[in-house]
Amino acid sequence: MASQRPSGRRTHAITERGDSGMYAVERRQQILAEARRDGRVSVNDLSESLQVAPETVRRDLADLEKQGLVSRVHGGALPTDRIGFEGTVTSRTERNQPEKVLIAARARHEIRDAEVIFLDEGSTAIMVARALDPERPLTVVTGSIPVITALSANPRISVILLGGPMRSGSLAAAGAWPARMLSELVVDIAFLGTNGVTVDRGLTCPDLAVAAVKRAAVATARRRILLADATKFGRDSFAVFAKVTEMDLIITESAAPRTTVESIRRQGVQVVLT
Repeated sequence: MASQRPSGRRTHAITERGDSGMYAVERRQQILAEARRDGRVSVNDLSESLQVAPETVRRDLADLEKQGLVSRVHGGALPTDRIGFEGTVTSRTERNQPEKVLIAARARHEIRDAEVIFLDEGSTAIMVARALDPERPLTVVTGSIPVITALSANPRISVILLGGPMRSGSLAAAGAWPARMLSELVVDIAFLGTNGVTVDRGLTCPDLAVAAVKRAAVATARRRILLADATKFGRDSFAVFAKVTEMDLIITESAAPRTTVESIRRQGVQVVLT
């Protein structure tokens, strides 16, 4: 007698629980625990250890990302409470706001006779956009929707928007397309943000697609200026996008770690404290 095929409902239950008999909520708790312990989790490794399909792991990671507990990267995910996590553009704008306003004001003075500038994604770039002189003609290149929104009321400022897949957390284009567009331009100054600054590793961010855009900006700019509050120093994130020595100037706050600042200055990079 031929065996009966399992119903669709039963098949779904097996997929959700996996061969280990673990329910989705238990599985996601374990994934989060591993991510926090190791700093990163891999879809393939989780699929093997949890005895579920890679598609199931991806659904788990998507659910954890919606809860703000992990940030997905190529092939896996990073925990949000690990050093270097970005957070949403709103949450980042709210953090260290007075310090970022001072950094942005100092950055504005560096524009001088520049005609074209690049503004990176991120909260400090938004502050720079708000600080620009609305009466001064200028062209701004950016992939950030919040930056464009901040500039929308300034008719004398022209904006070139980089296109490509948009990241929901930052509302900015990232990846090969915006990087390719940047490679065909020449900008006078690139104002760059970062998630981490160390003398050994350089400048880092949590996402490979974001790093690609930042590298393109570094390559195309005549002058590169890093804008970073004190919390970014001494931290490493996932993807390296530039060496510290590739920066012409770093603008940060007076609370930045003195030993790190002095180490950077010894490498010939100017550091301005606001």
